[in-house]
Amino acid sequence: MTPIVLDPFVTDLDGESAALRAAGPLVDVELPGGVACHAVTHHAEARQLLTDPRLVKDINVWGAWQRGEIPLDWPLIGLANPGRSMLTVDGADHRRLRNLVAQALTVKRVEHLRAGIRALTDASLDRLATAPEGEKVDLKAEFAYPLPMNVISELMGVDRADHPRLKELFEKFFSTQTPPEEVPQMMADLGELFTKIVDAKRDHPGDDLTSALIAASEDGDRLTGEEIVNTLQLIIAAGHETTISLIVNAVVALETHPEQRARVLSGEVPWESVIEETLRWSTPTSHVLFRFATEDVEVGDRILPKGAALIVSYGALGRDETQYGPTAGEFDVTRSPNRHIAFGHGPHVCPGAALSRLEAGIALPALYARFPGLKLAVPASELRNKPIVTQNDLHELPVRLS
Repeated sequence: MTPIVLDPFVTDLDGESAALRAAGPLVDVELPGGVACHAVTHHAEARQLLTDPRLVKDINVWGAWQRGEIPLDWPLIGLANPGRSMLTVDGADHRRLRNLVAQALTVKRVEHLRAGIRALTDASLDRLATAPEGEKVDLKAEFAYPLPMNVISELMGVDRADHPRLKELFEKFFSTQTPPEEVPQMMADLGELFTKIVDAKRDHPGDDLTSALIAASEDGDRLTGEEIVNTLQLIIAAGHETTISLIVNAVVALETHPEQRARVLSGEVPWESVIEETLRWSTPTSHVLFRFATEDVEVGDRILPKGAALIVSYGALGRDETQYGPTAGEFDVTRSPNRHIAFGHGPHVCPGAALSRLEAGIALPALYARFPGLKLAVPASELRNKPIVTQNDLHELPVRLS
């Protein structure tokens, strides 16, 4: 089967997702940089594979990695091999690492963050309100980015002074267009920055999750310094990128579906329904790298071979008609039931899902309550995705607030 080559510039994510879905539940794909793997593109098969113990996170199972075929300057190397953390281990090691994080991100504990998130939201909206009437504003840069970045930084104890450098490094980390010669230095710089943050917390612990991870390791939970640094990097990266895209994609969906927007703003449809339908229809995470097959695995009428790498194509399976019916391709805030798996499924389901939902659930209604006349400042067809194969992420979101 000829592989589907994923567009490194992500010029038509919806079209690419449809092509992946049409090719079957298991598809041969080629990632930017010429790396071959497989993608699961249908909902039922994805749920099955995400709980299949024959699919593991250990990169050493990957045949191409064993054979030295994956260059260390591959632009996506940081996503494929991010170091030892709860993302890259399975079984007892995974439970050990994940439990410490999950304790800080339970629904009950996340709910305690509500007042702080609301205060950060109001402060961002106050800054937006200073824009001259009718002026074009980049809602992503001015609202959707700073809110989740500030929330996750406060949770982890990261100083806001580090935000500009983090933004610069994460741009390179996620992009398919980072020049290969810059990749090793970028990875080293990220490791150095997060090591500095962890070292500072060792010297001056606070009421934050990084300090809690350090304390847990000292109390016998056996977290190594590498695991703490990598866990911090993972939570900061995932904890802001997903929520940025969720907020941005929800605004785009509402502004391109005015009849549904009206039903939401009238109170007929709850904001929770907007969030869940956005997660399904315009999922923040388009593809997740990687799982590796420890033996041949049957998927539909195909075989995922032993040693193969698998990505989960959430952008494709979110509109799977076998799961959501003939209207799967439509944005419908009244859809019920809406049992998507945008935050994953199985042991590696995202521990920050409740936090992301809470942030969006505060930010979106507050945004529209303050600026009910908000509208896109350019046609939706002119909105451009960033060159990131793992995220459904726009360069910018130009709007007018009134």
